[in-house]
Amino acid sequence: MLSPAHWQRNGADPIELKADGSVLEGGTLRFVIDRVGRVTNDDYDAYAVLLPNGHLVGADDLALGYVGLNNATPPGSGQAWLSLLPDGRVLFFQKNGDRVSLGQWTGCNGPNRRTCTLVTQIFTERNLRVVPNYGPYGPYGPYGPYGPYGPHGPYGPRFGVGVGVGF
Repeated sequence: MLSPAHWQRNGADPIELKADGSVLEGGTLRFVIDRVGRVTNDDYDAYAVLLPNGHLVGADDLALGYVGLNNATPPGSGQAWLSLLPDGRVLFFQKNGDRVSLGQWTGCNGPNRRTCTLVTQIFTERNLRVVPNYGPYGPYGPYGPYGPYGPHGPYGPRFGVGVGVGF
């Protein structure tokens, strides 16, 4: 069992971590984490596993970054891009060194700390994988930290699996 936690994100739906490991975004189940770091998607299919050394590995051995107790790195990098501060604030470090607030967690002290960092990493990696943009709008592009598929983007949330070209 995990302790419940809440991430009030800036400009996006809040994230709830439930005691059973369910992670909800704006009340919608997005994935489930068990007590040993296995992550399943909303259909309970394997999505990722957090290895004991901190590496987050997805299906087909896809590198999803590194997760420590208080910070995380993007895939293929040794530099932290996220930090979970002692008061629960989440900072994103832009490539130019500027810091951007991604909101604040509550309930992330003690053993829950790394779980909150893991949840933050999964959402950040997922959203920046959709639109990796370090242009004039900062690390996110004109639609904010959750890309064009987030609440402020023109496309709304869409998920799918397949091969080919999507529209």
